[in-house]
Amino acid sequence: MSAGEPIRVLVVEDDPVAADAHVLYVGRVPGFVAVGRAGTGAAARRALERTPVDLLLLDLHLPDVHGLQLARSLRAAGHQADVIAVTSARDLAVVREGVSLGVVQYVLKPFTFATLRDRLLRYAEYHAAAGEASGQDEVDRALAALRAPAPAALPKGLSAPTLERVTGVLRETPDGRTAAEVAEEVGISRITARRYLEYLVDAARAARRPQYGQVGRPELRYHWLRER
Repeated sequence: MSAGEPIRVLVVEDDPVAADAHVLYVGRVPGFVAVGRAGTGAAARRALERTPVDLLLLDLHLPDVHGLQLARSLRAAGHQADVIAVTSARDLAVVREGVSLGVVQYVLKPFTFATLRDRLLRYAEYHAAAGEASGQDEVDRALAALRAPAPAALPKGLSAPTLERVTGVLRETPDGRTAAEVAEEVGISRITARRYLEYLVDAARAARRPQYGQVGRPELRYHWLRER
């Protein structure tokens, strides 16, 4: 890839809603372009044979192969694309294994556009480093570009422990919950519950649908979008 060309990203994600969000997110970051999407490991291999790719935005839990197994097979086949792993898994053994397979960043679900944008911009800085380093300091700077800062802060007024509880309520209810139901179960106000639920919708981890059949305006019902 010559200087000035965008970094070409293949989104590998089997959840259509999440895949759409990731493609949209990539397209909003200057210097990046989503050149395709694949819902399985097999589809990702076919896409890489057809299209030059610099970076995989790779979900680790694909229907036909674990993401790290896919990364390993791609390395064996000579593909040199770097990998940003997207997952809800928090197993540090998986993180360590990924380092040797070209995984340069991990993004934990659910995440916002701001979180992914930060990771992509840091990758771009790392990717731009070329030529021979003048010394240890330059090597350190190139590697430091990949180090993420502290996790992106939640919007003002939201807390990680409450988000975890709201997320747990949705995960355990296949039929979904209204903001009022979540509020009662978690012990927060309906307005606060809705803020957390809308955050999960924005992060492409939940969906909202109107619930009809009651007097007055239909109430929104929130559904978890499949555990990754």
